[in-house]
Amino acid sequence: DRRPHVIMVVGVNGVGKTTTIGKLAYNYRNAGFNVLIGAADTFRAAANEQLEVWAQRAGVDIIGQGQGADPAAVAFDTLQAAVNRKTDIVIVDTAGRLHTRSNLMEELRKMSRVMKKLLPDAPHEVFLVLDATTGQNAIQQAKEFMRSVDITGLVLTKLDGTAKGGVVISIANSLALPVRYIGVGERIDDLQPFDTKEFAAALFSFEPATPEG
Repeated sequence: DRRPHVIMVVGVNGVGKTTTIGKLAYNYRNAGFNVLIGAADTFRAAANEQLEVWAQRAGVDIIGQGQGADPAAVAFDTLQAAVNRKTDIVIVDTAGRLHTRSNLMEELRKMSRVMKKLLPDAPHEVFLVLDATTGQNAIQQAKEFMRSVDITGLVLTKLDGTAKGGVVISIANSLALPVRYIGVGERIDDLQPFDTKEFAAALFSFEPATPEG
């Protein structure tokens, strides 16, 4: 029993990372797991407050220390609390921007190292959130993150009609990473586990598309 299962969520600002964490927490809680969020984006002023709103909406607890705190310390505290509470799933937020990109990547590596002191195999997953509408730019962002952290899966956001499905396939193929979830809207239940077959059917219209209202 290697509980808790730790998911670190990374991505640049503006891709929908905070929203994704709230929706992931909601999904897991609805599936019967107890979830704890670690608010380790301590760089962006409003990050904690926004995440708290999403945690409330998802009905889960959150651990944070406020702006300027050491993100690795927040991650460690969150894991410690999760172990004590026998939490099933921990979702750790991370900064989307620091003073420099190299600072950010070093911080992510440090967070991983510190989490391993408590749980040697943590983080068990690292989800990279990408804005699907940015295409090639998203691929470049991903490559940068992949050099610093072991990304285990992608979450592609903003697929609510504006982005063409082909971008999902091109991003997944060019990065050789699985797409775990897709964000298809603003509501809390609009993050869907990614199903390749279903997606291909929709993309190539093997089934009749429902007419737009």
